[in-house]
Amino acid sequence: MTLPKVVRGRAWKFGDNVDTDQIIPAKYAIYSLDEKELGKHAMDGVPGRETWASQVSPGDIMVGGSNFGCGSSREIAPVAIRGAGISLVIADSFARIFFRNAINMGYPILQSPQAAEAIEEGDELEVDLEEGVIRNMTKGDEYRAEAFPKFMNDLLKMGGLVPWVRKQLEERRRLAATRG
Repeated sequence: MTLPKVVRGRAWKFGDNVDTDQIIPAKYAIYSLDEKELGKHAMDGVPGRETWASQVSPGDIMVGGSNFGCGSSREIAPVAIRGAGISLVIADSFARIFFRNAINMGYPILQSPQAAEAIEEGDELEVDLEEGVIRNMTKGDEYRAEAFPKFMNDLLKMGGLVPWVRKQLEERRRLAATRG
């Protein structure tokens, strides 16, 4: 999976403290690990959003409040969101475990308190993932996201931790072979 430089989509707004059981309720997580199947039930645990996944268009963007992805260390929470068609998540802040799980899977997330507060549901967004620039095309506003260190950007571009580690091991083997 190659990470696009620019993502465009409609904003879906969620509040503070959205936990992993709301993102993908356990009753769905125990039956399948298939990304698309999990995506059909993404956000089913959020009151009033039980049919949300059926309304998402591929490429749409989720915007959350503070402490997004809190709760259990359910690794499939970012998988379910991606399976629903969401290209990335922007939030005021992320729970540490959700943040790590998303990065390890190569799923883009951006932290921008200003964007999370100002963006409204339905706004059309354009996000430059490399520059960390979020443009609200509906309102004509622009926000900045906190930049990731180079190795995390590389990890995202490679599709996650497993492909990144494989590449590192491959490079070390190649280097060792040339040294004799």
